[in-house]
Amino acid sequence: MCCAAEIPVLRAAIEPLMPAGQEPAFDLLAGKMTVPASISPDVVVAAIGKTGMKAEPWEAATATDRDRAAQAHRRRQAAMAALSAAATVAALALDQAPGLAAAARGAELVAVTIGLWMVLPKAAYALRALRPDMNLLMTIAVLCALIMGDWMEAASVSALFALSLSLEAWSTERARRGIAALLDLAPTQARVKRPHDTEEVLPPDMVAVGEICIVLAGERIPLDGRIVAGESLINQAPITGESLPVPKGPGGEVFAGTINTEGAIEIETLKPASDSTLSKVVRMVEAAQGRKSKVERWIDRFAAIYTPIVLAVAVAVAVLPPLLLGRGWQEGIFQALVLLVISCPCALVISTPLTVVAAMASAARAGILVKGGEHLEVASRLTAVAFDKTGTITLGRPEVETVVALDGSDGASVLAVAAALESRGTHPLGRAIVEHALTQGVDFAPAEAVQAMPGKGLRGQVAGRAAWLGSVRHLADQGGGVPPALASLARELAEGGRSVVAVGDERGPLGVIALSDPVRPQAGAALAALRRAGIAHQAMLTGDNAATARRVASSLSIDTVHAELLPDEKSQAIETLLDRFGTVAMVGDGINDAPAMARSSLGIAMGVAGSDTAIEAADVALMADDLGCLAWLVGHSRRMMRIIRQNIGFAIAVKAVFAVLAFADLATLWGAIAADTGAALLVALNGLRMLRGPASAPRPMT
Repeated sequence: MCCAAEIPVLRAAIEPLMPAGQEPAFDLLAGKMTVPASISPDVVVAAIGKTGMKAEPWEAATATDRDRAAQAHRRRQAAMAALSAAATVAALALDQAPGLAAAARGAELVAVTIGLWMVLPKAAYALRALRPDMNLLMTIAVLCALIMGDWMEAASVSALFALSLSLEAWSTERARRGIAALLDLAPTQARVKRPHDTEEVLPPDMVAVGEICIVLAGERIPLDGRIVAGESLINQAPITGESLPVPKGPGGEVFAGTINTEGAIEIETLKPASDSTLSKVVRMVEAAQGRKSKVERWIDRFAAIYTPIVLAVAVAVAVLPPLLLGRGWQEGIFQALVLLVISCPCALVISTPLTVVAAMASAARAGILVKGGEHLEVASRLTAVAFDKTGTITLGRPEVETVVALDGSDGASVLAVAAALESRGTHPLGRAIVEHALTQGVDFAPAEAVQAMPGKGLRGQVAGRAAWLGSVRHLADQGGGVPPALASLARELAEGGRSVVAVGDERGPLGVIALSDPVRPQAGAALAALRRAGIAHQAMLTGDNAATARRVASSLSIDTVHAELLPDEKSQAIETLLDRFGTVAMVGDGINDAPAMARSSLGIAMGVAGSDTAIEAADVALMADDLGCLAWLVGHSRRMMRIIRQNIGFAIAVKAVFAVLAFADLATLWGAIAADTGAALLVALNGLRMLRGPASAPRPMT
């Protein structure tokens, strides 16, 4: 595929073969169409062949073979365009020389033959399918010009259309190269440590999980892993967008594609190459290209009716004036041909997909993974943002401040039960409790039969007893009510801005643990940047206690606070915000946020710290735990929409101007196609500006 206009043709040819309710997926830049494996590849190839295009199964060729085939196709197109242009120029020169008219006709015939050879198979399919497209329109224009005896116009149209096809292929390849440069970050080899201090260099996909890789200063890290020896500064910008290298030492996790900037390190691989964070980014960007935004779908619908309408108007222009007004047939037909040429929808159809894909690719390079163009479109319209607190507004690295035991218990016992329940958990409060217990030398064994109670806490078996932990609000769920002393203590701690975890077992409450979680250093600046971007309303939705939530919200000037929420209550709060503000984003990082993300207009997960469930539920993943990315995303998406509107407006304006010129007898066929070709090229180049990201917006902050 060299042009977005070919996608509707392919879709129409393949959809009859598809199972009910399914449709093919297209990746324009990769030149790839995906269909269910149940359909025979031979049947698909045959159906595509009827359209005048060629195809082969994707896995039948290597990436190198595909690149070579694409380059050979582009070279053929460029050579044919150059030969057609040379023949047209020669014909123009020969026309001026006396006695060389026959030679001029021969040169014009060469130009026309080349042009028709490039489009006739596709034009024939369009005619059979009754789906007029640019190939059919160009063929009609050239043949009519020949019939009218205007060989030079026919040659000029043929040469310029051949040139337009070549330029379109070039612009698509330019986008392909630009996006490949953004995403092709994976190193091609890994240095694997072997016995007796030897090394073996292998492709990353041949390195097993658990093997030790050596990464020298200046090299890219080949696989996701954990540092087991050495210290360094790791440039994580290719994955997270962070502008400054991050210090890492033994135990620190590193990502494939990031750069070791200082000394040598040894890493234990944690994931195969196919499952690395970088591979996930690339796969999701590729998958996102198949998800069309609303404006892309609108363009497709518009192009589907635009070309037939213009074709009907052209027929009317050619026939009605001579019949009704007595004008010459040649004049009417010529005006109709100009309309046919200028009606090609290429500039319109290509105006949006390249822009959207370039925007998603540059966002991925900045550490923002967007799962489809429609989500960027929504980001450009945001009017309100809701935030989870723990791990989103705050660092998500709380520390235990106080352990208070009730009568009949002691602090070590309270910590032991809590740490046993949280030992295999991932919640930030739970990790802080486990780390504190280890620091205090408290002995505990992991609890058995641990069950999560979303929005409430955990329960399980500790030392043969049923035990639980969670918020004081849900203490009554365990039976026995809330002792007044415990309620008073919890209230006092919460009013001081601390998160309070109640701990107990089948004998009753054992005590409470008070934790505090500092606000992210960049949160204030990030939220202020959102306000400057026009996101005036900001809300906090949290399961934490109201006093802590109000204290954090007040320090950041957050407009509304909804505290002590269960997951379904967060969704209800989002519903309220949607009713008031229309387009609302939900930013979170935990499993409790997934329902609210799914209900919001735009779900945004803090990618690195976020749970897999939250990332899957989200529409956008911030690969760095950086709220500063939000204003960047809004600016980036709005710039994308501005460029799309510029492209659509420019393409329509060019067509309108030449339609007026045609009716005023001031347009030529070659001028019309030159304008249409130029418009298609300019909108493609304008869209590719998105590869650079917003000029006025900062890179994501660290």
